[in-house]
Amino acid sequence: MRRLQVYTSLWAMQPHDQTGVKLPLDQVCEMVASAGFDGMAIDLGASDVAVAHSVRPHMEAHGLTPLIVAFPKTVESLEDTLHMAAEFGAPFVDVIGQVMPIALDDMVPVIETWLEMSDRIGMPIQFETHRNCITNDLYVTLQLLDRIPEMRICADLSHYVVDREFWFPLSEQDLELISRVLQRSDSFQGRVASRQQIQLQLDFPQHQKWVDLFKGWWREGIADWRARNVAGDCIFVCELGPPEYAMTDAQGREMSNRWEEAQVIKGWVREIWDDLGGDG
Repeated sequence: MRRLQVYTSLWAMQPHDQTGVKLPLDQVCEMVASAGFDGMAIDLGASDVAVAHSVRPHMEAHGLTPLIVAFPKTVESLEDTLHMAAEFGAPFVDVIGQVMPIALDDMVPVIETWLEMSDRIGMPIQFETHRNCITNDLYVTLQLLDRIPEMRICADLSHYVVDREFWFPLSEQDLELISRVLQRSDSFQGRVASRQQIQLQLDFPQHQKWVDLFKGWWREGIADWRARNVAGDCIFVCELGPPEYAMTDAQGREMSNRWEEAQVIKGWVREIWDDLGGDG
């Protein structure tokens, strides 16, 4: 049985809209569950372990599955996070590795050590495509994937659109590079970027070409995931970050409602899933 599970992010909910109000954790979890999300990512770069333990009972009370996002600054420090994620019942740990050797040959043993740690503890890991981490660069990440067949990706393609400053429309060569990432991706994150901005407003007319590009990538990635998996959960995280990810006006007010946009993305992804055959 295959299922689509759509999460949002605790980071994205603090604050969750233009008011700037940071809601208590119990209210956040009630809102997220009531809106039909299946889980929530706990970002240990934006918060800490204490916050993770504080939000956990509220997530459990509302039937939300936790996903742990780790930012290990040493190779060894990931181990404690993997144990915590297993205790929390997370499906995997999303690794944004802060150990960043310059040379590819020095990166490979870092990734391999984390994979060995994952196997030993019994907690799966995926490596997020993210700036300022070991997968910062698209070209280097593709080389890592070639060198390490077991390496699996959590695809947040917004980072590579900004990092590579892709011209629109993208060339066939650039589209093929992204397809290679998607073919190794076991989960996805939802944010629309342009070559200059990491997070665009979804309904601005000038952004529609980028919205269509990302919706096409999400369809491609989910279709490829379905072709590789006859059972399991396909996890998609709607991750619309607060300022300074979210653009603001001269008064510091956000230019769109991220909470509403997260639900729009959730709807798009569920439509894609159903169009590809739905559960089963």
